[in-house]
Amino acid sequence: MKRYLTRQGIWVLILTLFIVNFADAGSKRRRGTSGAQELLIPVGARTSALVGSNMASINGLEAVEWNMAGLAAIDGNGEAMFTHLNWLADIGISYFGVASSFGDRNTFGVTLKSLDFGKIPVTTELAPDGTGEYYSPNFITLGFLYARRMTDRILIGTSIKLITESVMNLSARGAVIDAGVQYHTSMNGLKIGVSLRNLGLNMEFTGSDLEEYHSPSSSEPGTPAEPRRIPLQSFEMPTTLELGASYGPIDFGQVKLLLSTSFLNNNFSFDEYRAGTELSFMGILYLRGGFAMGYDPQPYGLDFEQDTGDEADDEQFEYSTDEFIWGPAFGFGLDLSKVMGYNIMIDYAYRSVEYFETNLLTLKVAF
Repeated sequence: MKRYLTRQGIWVLILTLFIVNFADAGSKRRRGTSGAQELLIPVGARTSALVGSNMASINGLEAVEWNMAGLAAIDGNGEAMFTHLNWLADIGISYFGVASSFGDRNTFGVTLKSLDFGKIPVTTELAPDGTGEYYSPNFITLGFLYARRMTDRILIGTSIKLITESVMNLSARGAVIDAGVQYHTSMNGLKIGVSLRNLGLNMEFTGSDLEEYHSPSSSEPGTPAEPRRIPLQSFEMPTTLELGASYGPIDFGQVKLLLSTSFLNNNFSFDEYRAGTELSFMGILYLRGGFAMGYDPQPYGLDFEQDTGDEADDEQFEYSTDEFIWGPAFGFGLDLSKVMGYNIMIDYAYRSVEYFETNLLTLKVAF
């Protein structure tokens, strides 16, 4: 058994080193060109307070949006989770998931993420103040989950997410795959994680709102209008790759400490270096904090085609700026199972952002 675990651990480390070697695909030219951005909206207050840095040790349903392998470490026989947060421009985001373990090793589940844009007035060239009609975009993501505990040290997981976006009479559909690995090393408390998210084919909007009738300028009076369809460009999925490590909990008696860090490679924006810490008091109260720094290999103000010859001039770190809008995050959690006897966990997170603020509230129930 020890030889088997060692062999599995070596393969995980080889995969990790291979990924790190190629984790430099982000480009400023591609920034803002991907679609399905709802896949990147954070879900889960605990991990959001840690800015996602704990992806190597995260467990349960909250792991679905950060590292699928953590689902295999679900508490009890199953878990249900509900999260709500207010996003940019008063967009409401609701998230629900449920998962259950089957046997000692396999876990299955399903999740649903929905965006509420509210009622948006319909405007036209002739009625810029509104026609009196309203519409509401409909963005829904449905996930099907599977995770497995391969050994007492190695966890794997994968999911398929079906994406539906509709705006009036236009719609786009797609699917992405998430996959993750967590490895609990022989060093007590040290965990390593790798997560690949949102890998899928391009999406493209289609629908009757792209159809219009046009009369050629050279046509004779009375000539029927010809149907014409406006072509749209397809868009890529916001694929990300993340590598992380966590250490803990470090035992100080009634107080326990978790340290975590991760590197996020983003194909369409800044790469990120993340760090977070969590303090647990008697297993009841949890205090959390984290921050992230964006790494830009091509900072604004430099000509894309010009090489300065100085690597220091061609790269820079960003933190809570106009370019990298994310600031620090804070949060807390209450484990009511230690107080009331119910397997209920309530988590709250706040993260400062350059142009708006995010507040997340998560309710988890184990059964």
